[in-house]
Amino acid sequence: MKNYLYGCMAVVLLLAAGCGKTPVTPVTPPVTPPVTPPGGGGEPTVSTYLTKAKETHGFIVSNLMTSYRSYKVNTTTDPNSAFEWYNASQIYADAAMVAAGDATYLADMNLTFKWMENMWDKADPNGGYFAFAKLDGSGASGTKYVDDNGLTGMVYLDAYEVTTGADKAAYLDKAKQCANWLIKSGLFDNTYGGGFWWNTERKVKPTQTNGVALQLFSKLYIITGDATYKDWAISVNAWLNSKMYDSASGLYVWQFEETGTRNNIIFTYDNAIMIEAFLLFAQATNDNNYVSRAQAVGNAMNRVLWDAPHNVYIFNTADRRITPCWCGWATQAMIKLYQTDNNATWLNYAKGNLDAINTVLRNPANNGYFQFAGLDGAGRYTNYEGVDQAWMQRLQVMLSKYK
Repeated sequence: MKNYLYGCMAVVLLLAAGCGKTPVTPVTPPVTPPVTPPGGGGEPTVSTYLTKAKETHGFIVSNLMTSYRSYKVNTTTDPNSAFEWYNASQIYADAAMVAAGDATYLADMNLTFKWMENMWDKADPNGGYFAFAKLDGSGASGTKYVDDNGLTGMVYLDAYEVTTGADKAAYLDKAKQCANWLIKSGLFDNTYGGGFWWNTERKVKPTQTNGVALQLFSKLYIITGDATYKDWAISVNAWLNSKMYDSASGLYVWQFEETGTRNNIIFTYDNAIMIEAFLLFAQATNDNNYVSRAQAVGNAMNRVLWDAPHNVYIFNTADRRITPCWCGWATQAMIKLYQTDNNATWLNYAKGNLDAINTVLRNPANNGYFQFAGLDGAGRYTNYEGVDQAWMQRLQVMLSKYK
């Protein structure tokens, strides 16, 4: 993941250069953003968000999908390559469409799943996905990322929930293989007190890498009852809370750097991942204190990362731009919170966030999403990243169930 983040953050950091587990205080109601609350009558029979999800998929089919059922990185600078987590994210998006009742997305979802086998490391007994391949699936090699494999495992568990028979079994089996690679990779070690390295180069240990691992281990334990997954979830959770939690903000910081220093920038999507991780960990351990932890992170995000004047989550505390995938991830987390506690305020944030992204980053001429822009649209990039389109398809169909 973050395949293009470091170039952006290098600029951000130049401009910005200028241990124990702390209990979380009880949840307080978040400040309601200026978004119309749900209900009230008169809402359309077909959600505008479902319409937009389908329009986004139309852009994807026309501009990014290949005859192999792989997906291009983007339409401009890298149209001949495929990134692992971009393709996994499209499976995630299609699984959400199937979950919403549209089985026409199953065929392409399953074909992309089969194409993904090209990126699996067949020379390693433990496998693991490489990060990059050509569009035909050839040329996969090099670095393997823990967060790519952790997220992909979670994607497959979503697909598992909307499929049947041999397909259902295949998705579960591959999710377990992703977890097996994490476990046997040797990338969880005692450096900085534990935690997974970002990738096989062993340079940084980020929150999001460990957060998606926590999600995968927790959900696999819920599904299979295999205590190995629960044990790993407990270990990863302990490291995150002892090393990455910032008690001042109530949020989780970015990562341990190669120098051993902790980078305390706070990202929206890191904390969105932690919300989902805690909700799953609560189920895996039968400990509702982690539901409260998830709610507390949601409240803290709405204090620290929500830009009220623009009604949107910022990229991070050092870069107040917006971007579809990484800012949009918060919408998924807020929907998951609403599904847990029925507090409609979470949906207000989820909706406001997508509305702002649609206003600033969606091109109405072709229904594609630009990669980055300032809060008011200034400095908008002109490239269309595949992962941004996939996530906007997914998030809008998720929201369409409620709005």
